[in-house]
Amino acid sequence: MYLGRVIGTCVAEEKVEGLEGLKLLVVQPLDKYRAPKGRPQIAADTVQAGPDDFVYLAASREAAQALKIDFVPVDAAVVAIIDDLAIDAQAEEST
Repeated sequence: MYLGRVIGTCVAEEKVEGLEGLKLLVVQPLDKYRAPKGRPQIAADTVQAGPDDFVYLAASREAAQALKIDFVPVDAAVVAIIDDLAIDAQAEEST
């Protein structure tokens, strides 16, 4: 699971079974301080996220399990829209 920001959409003329009707979003992965981490990627949208939304994503097998059909070949799925994120400074220092 990781954080990201929606930076665009992806249009596909053909989709595998299980992805019909789902939006595909371009998401920039972020670290816990909301700084970009790695390259943008495509994620299946399970929560109706929109442009510039701060989101929580599932990866790999968990991403596939987030969809209605048991297994769909996806590497990332948006599973939550984050309203706020607070980081405990004391917990940060102890790690």
